This record gives sequence, C-alpha cells and structure tokens, in this order.
Amino acid sequence: MSKIPKAFTDSAKRRVYGRRLGRPMGQTRQAAIDDILPKLTLVEDDVAVERTLNPQSLFAKPQDIVLEIGFGNGEHLKAMMEQKPNRNYIGAEPFINGMSAFLKSIADMPHNNIRVWMDDAVTMVRAFNDESLSAIYILNPDPWPKSKHHKRRIVRHETLIEYHRALKAGGDLIMATDVDDLAEWMVTETMNHGGFEWQAERSKDWQTIPSDWFITTRYAAKGEAAGRKETYLLFKKVLN
Repeated sequence: MSKIPKAFTDSAKRRVYGRRLGRPMGQTRQAAIDDILPKLTLVEDDVAVERTLNPQSLFAKPQDIVLEIGFGNGEHLKAMMEQKPNRNYIGAEPFINGMSAFLKSIADMPHNNIRVWMDDAVTMVRAFNDESLSAIYILNPDPWPKSKHHKRRIVRHETLIEYHRALKAGGDLIMATDVDDLAEWMVTETMNHGGFEWQAERSKDWQTIPSDWFITTRYAAKGEAAGRKETYLLFKKVLN
C-alpha cells in the first residue's frame, strides 16, 4: 500500500476539493515522494501569513519565477525546465499521483530551480509578496461544470485578485482549456477583473497553439483525439 506523505495532512485535504489519491503508486513513484518531495516542497510555515513570502528566497539564484497551477503529471512544467533552464519554477499540484509522476520524471535533472506545493495553490499565492512572479500557467483546470460548483473554479474573481497582485507589471497569465464553457468563463472573469489585457486580436489567436508553446500534453492530445478543441488564452498584467 502506498504511504501517504507528510504533506497530505488533514488540513490540506480540507482545503482541496475532490479526490487526492488515485491508483496505488509503484515503487519508483513512492520513492520520488519519499526522497524528492521533502527536498523540494514548501511547508505550511512558508505560507502561514499572507503576502510575507518572497518566493526568491526559495531558490539559490535570483531569476524570473514561473508558477504552474495544477500541473497534472508535470509534462509541461518539465518541458519548461528543459527548454528555459534560466528561470525558477514553482509547481502546484494537489494530487499525489500527479506529483509523484512529475518528481519521478525529473529525478535525474537539476533541482536547484524547482519547488513544489502539493496543496491548494491559492493558499500559496496569497502568501507571496506583491509583484514576485513573472508568469502563471493554468492549463486544463477542472471545469467544475455544475453551476453550484463554479465557486470552486481556479479562475474566478477572488483568485484573479491574488494572481494579479503576485504578478509583476507586464507579467503573463497563460491559460488553456478544451471546455468551451470554461474558456468563455475564464475570458469573462479575467476581463471583468480589469487588470489584465487579452493578447488576442482575432479568433485565430485563441484557436491556434502559440508558436512558443512548450509542449502538447497527453491530456490535451487526448482531448483533441476525442474531438475537443483546445483554447489558448494569453493575458498580460496591465494595472498595478
């Protein structure tokens, strides 16, 4: 039976909606949780007080910091680390199976520019200093399709306040989804916030994968094979 890491606390379970542990983990994934996670994870003390954590303090070298929220199995996060190693990365993923898959995949890579958080991403972002992130990626988040669950969506007015505050001026908020209703929701919520500028000028801009996109994940490829079209939403912070 898979062991539950210390990060999987009762308080953490209450902060995150839905299932956090799926299939039992294999030996190598369990080893990644046991051996790599403790070295890379933020701890609850880091995020205990809002707006007090300078995320640069998590890394040995000051560089642009990129956050990916809900990274799944971490394919996109790993691709960014490989293609742009001169940045610092923080990945948030509440599901143990996804976290273990990512940590296993980067076991042989340098770990000096990556930190992870296996808990509610918004709790972590609230702890960050103002204007401390260069970019935030939110790719294929849970759509929470029922109206009564829309308050759980990771992109909504309350969370956008925190993303905007934590991003540097001109910082990027980059989102993608293959759920049309969710794409419309994310555009509406982000535009209504007022502090972001949508980079699209024509429909092709959100219907076509950006030229500098790092990787097409297995999730996105599976959705396309099933007939679902990915929507790419690129915004910049324009107001302080």
